[in-house]
Amino acid sequence: MLRFTLRRLLLALVVGVAVSAIAFMLLRISGDLAISLAGEDASPADVERIREQYGLNRPIIVQYAEWLWRAVRGDLGRSLFYPESVANLIMSRLPVTLSLAGAGLVIALLISLPLGIIAALKRNTWVDRGALGVAVIGQAMPNFWFGLLMIFFFGLTLGWLPISGSDTWLHFVMPAITLGWFSAPVLMRLTRGGMVEVMTSDYIRTARAKGLPARVVVLKHALRNAIIPVVALCSVQFGNMLSGSVIIETVFALQGIGYLAWEAISRRDFPVVQGILLLVALFYVALTLLADILNAWLDPRIRRG
Repeated sequence: MLRFTLRRLLLALVVGVAVSAIAFMLLRISGDLAISLAGEDASPADVERIREQYGLNRPIIVQYAEWLWRAVRGDLGRSLFYPESVANLIMSRLPVTLSLAGAGLVIALLISLPLGIIAALKRNTWVDRGALGVAVIGQAMPNFWFGLLMIFFFGLTLGWLPISGSDTWLHFVMPAITLGWFSAPVLMRLTRGGMVEVMTSDYIRTARAKGLPARVVVLKHALRNAIIPVVALCSVQFGNMLSGSVIIETVFALQGIGYLAWEAISRRDFPVVQGILLLVALFYVALTLLADILNAWLDPRIRRG
């Protein structure tokens, strides 16, 4: 297990460096940053002065090496709009986004796991078709539209929940449900498919022949093997929630990194955009590493392979 973990950790470091390079290059290939910072009506002298001030006239490799060295030490530069560093700005908004994504993933699992298990046990019945219908509707409806519907009914019409802000846990209810509802269908289908495959295995028939209770057969023997691909997908879904929070946080006016990214893009605050891109990408790498280790712990065949 230790050797498997070290190999995956080394691979994650390589991917992390590659991701940092991509995050750095994306803004460079999108156009001339000096012109964007100076403004479309700026004179050539002003543009050249901006290029000199921010070091944009140096070779791109030199710029990336210096930026990476500062990023490793936690220095992501300073915001062009806010009077503070990018790192402090992101860290002040990150708890909101992490709380939202974590709550959304929990809600997605609370919806998808029971539905997936029940649909697999009641395969080809109205229960199975109903669960698949819910999955289709959930994935077909855009999350921002579902969020707006929730605001209209539960916020404006019924007045049960606040529609914006992040002051109390009640402010996270509708955004978390919106995120979870959109991610639940794919998790439900994967759970159902895994359970259908596992329930026809020889060891499940043996467990039933031994007279084990149905609850033990399903939850202890079948679910443990069926949930392995779900664990890997959860890491991807959590990363999707972090990146997809740009839309949800904008709809519900939550002061997280998603809303910060929208503000930074609209204000051309490129250091903040670059820092958020790097952070979200590294979260994907870390979550994938965690999923690999957890899958290897659940299934010894993975680490032996």
